[in-house]
Amino acid sequence: MANLIRLPKLGSDWTFNELASYHINLQQQEALQFLGVQALPQPVVDPEILNNLDAAAMQQDNHAELVNLLDLAMIPSKGETAVDDFVVELFKYLGYVRRNRVARTRVDIPLNICGEVRHAKTDVCLIDRMQNDIILLVQEDKRLEDTEPTNARAQLVAEAVTAFTENNINRDALGLPPLAEKVIPGIVMVGTMPTFFKIPVTQTLATHIAFGTYPPAETIVNYCYPPVPRPARRRSEGMKPLDNRREVLKCYEAFKAIVGI
Repeated sequence: MANLIRLPKLGSDWTFNELASYHINLQQQEALQFLGVQALPQPVVDPEILNNLDAAAMQQDNHAELVNLLDLAMIPSKGETAVDDFVVELFKYLGYVRRNRVARTRVDIPLNICGEVRHAKTDVCLIDRMQNDIILLVQEDKRLEDTEPTNARAQLVAEAVTAFTENNINRDALGLPPLAEKVIPGIVMVGTMPTFFKIPVTQTLATHIAFGTYPPAETIVNYCYPPVPRPARRRSEGMKPLDNRREVLKCYEAFKAIVGI
């Protein structure tokens, strides 16, 4: 792997080749192990969201809006903006966004790679405005079929490296020491179905990427799927079925602790 060719690519052009080139491996974990809980917690949401399938059945306007956005995000022809809109509204509803935490879309961050500067653009990110830290990244996988996603995961890792570097730049501006390492939480969305990630980024890894060299130390990125009742159809069904919706929302609730909410 040390002999793989490394090129100064945009974050959106990363593939599994870039992960191999920088000694980064993905490892799946069971949801409970990944989330660090013995049982998935009940989501702090109105029962109406858990028990009503369609927007027309909702009594509250914000619930109807959320489910309408969910339906739009399930339609591939609506494009990634529909998924982004759904994620932002979901974050607001679940309490990921409030006061000094804001959700932004299409944030462009410099990526130092192979001695040059490229960029990585997030689909959605959560920013803590107290220090302007990026605390959560969301990348959409453009496919809804039941096959393993490819580039979206690599793109998410590229964004995590840029977020780590950008956060340290912001810390320096505030007179704070840079972090040597940080786990950056992330989510890959296929329609409305998330896969959750914990991406450990170190200054050493960021430096190797900046100079286009092979890190001797392996970086393990853990991820998990929500334990939905029909795993083979999780991507095509998304959060539309109520049994899927309940399990996914439990995972979002547990994931708050990893994000630091």
